[in-house]
Amino acid sequence: MNVISLHPYDLAMASTLILLDAVLSLVFRLRLHRGLLLAALRMVVQLVAVGFVLRYVFAVGETWLTLLVIFAMVLVAAREAAARPVHRLRHGGFLISLASVATPALLTCLFALLTAIRPHPLLSPQYAIPLAGIILGNVLNSASIAFSGVLDGVGVQASAIEARLMLGDTYRAATAELGRDAIRRSMIPIVNQMSAAGVVTLPGIMTGQILAGLDPMEAVKYQILLMFLLAGGSCLASMVAVYLAAARLTDNRGRLRLDRLVTR
Repeated sequence: MNVISLHPYDLAMASTLILLDAVLSLVFRLRLHRGLLLAALRMVVQLVAVGFVLRYVFAVGETWLTLLVIFAMVLVAAREAAARPVHRLRHGGFLISLASVATPALLTCLFALLTAIRPHPLLSPQYAIPLAGIILGNVLNSASIAFSGVLDGVGVQASAIEARLMLGDTYRAATAELGRDAIRRSMIPIVNQMSAAGVVTLPGIMTGQILAGLDPMEAVKYQILLMFLLAGGSCLASMVAVYLAAARLTDNRGRLRLDRLVTR
C-alpha cells in the first residue's frame, strides 16, 4: 500500500469548508466566523511549526531532545487544564494541574514503551513523542473535567458540606460524593470513545495509520492498545486532580476554605 502525499493545493481546497462555515455564520448571525477563522489559522501555524520541529527531532534522534519536547508538551497541557475551570485556586492551581497531567501521562507512556511497544532505543522520538501526545490530550481532558468538577462543585455544595462538617463528619467524608461525581464525569468521554470505537466511528489513530498504509489489523491492535492506555491514564489523572484539589480547599483543622477559590 502506497502513501498518498497531500499537496498544499489539496489543503487549500479543504479549507473552503471553513470559509463556507464562516459565510454561514455571517448569514445566520451566529457570530462564530471570527473565532472559527482564527482557530483554523492558529491550528495551521501550530501544526506546521510542530511538523518542522518533529522532522528535526526525528532526524537527530537524541534522547535529550525527545525529553525536551515531551516536557514542553506537559507544561502546555498543565496550563490548559488549570485554565479551563470557571473557579480557580488562588494559589497552587498550576502545580496541582501539572501533577494531575504529568504523573499519569508519563507513567502510562513509560508503561507502554516498556511492556508493549519496546522500541530501541526506549525513548525513540518516533514512538515516545506521538504516544506522549495522544495520552496527554486525553489526560488533559479528564484532569480538566475532574478539576472543574471539584472547584465548581464546592461552590454549589458549600452549604451542604459545611452542614455535614458541623454534624461531625470529616472533611474527607463530607466531600467524598463530590469527588466521586467529578471522577465519573471525567471518565464519560473515554468510556464513550471505547463503546463507539469500530461500530459508530473509526478512531483517529487507526484511521491515520490505515491512510498511511498500515495493514488494518495492525492498526486495530495499536488502537486497542491506545484505548487501554488512555482509559488507565484518564482515570489516574482524574483521581489525582480530585484528591489534590480537595486537599487544597481545606486546612489542618478540617475546615472548608472557600477563600482559596477565585472566579475568573
